[in-house]
Amino acid sequence: MNRIVLWIVGLLFGALVGALIVAMFAPATGAEFRKRLSEGYRDTLDEARRVSQQRQRELEGQLALLQGKTPRI
Repeated sequence: MNRIVLWIVGLLFGALVGALIVAMFAPATGAEFRKRLSEGYRDTLDEARRVSQQRQRELEGQLALLQGKTPRI
């Protein structure tokens, strides 16, 4: 499981670095660049929150099964 988490973190970090490089070399004004950077940052945080909540639900379900309880869905 630890390898999967590290892979996902690496994927997100690589995507962020790649997006920053593309944004830096794209022809745009400073204000437009900052706006796109801010939107990308918000999108990345939203996606990270979504994935985190999904994983939390999965782990809570597994814990409930181990404890002999009915998992919440």
